[in-house]
Amino acid sequence: MMKRLRKAWFIVLVVSIFTVSLQAPGWTEEKWTKEDPTRDEWNMIDLLIARPMGVAAGIIGTAVFIVSLPFTIPTGSVDEAGRMLVVEPFKFSFVRKFPDENF
Repeated sequence: MMKRLRKAWFIVLVVSIFTVSLQAPGWTEEKWTKEDPTRDEWNMIDLLIARPMGVAAGIIGTAVFIVSLPFTIPTGSVDEAGRMLVVEPFKFSFVRKFPDENF
């Protein structure tokens, strides 16, 4: 009885592995070869428009940060203002991966 059960379990295991191995290349192929016609356009917009605008926002944010120092020092919010006005725009432009998967 135990031998038959073990043999049946082995057959089910082999058949399921074989079935999954036939379908797996189709899943991966569909994911990576699926062409999105707008993906290249979004990448160009990101590279030529969004990232330079992020640099400009970082430069303008640096100026605003310097002007706002008399107001942020007494309130103790210099770190938060610096992160929001200087660090985040430059992170958007220089640290973010290209191409961005969010597009």
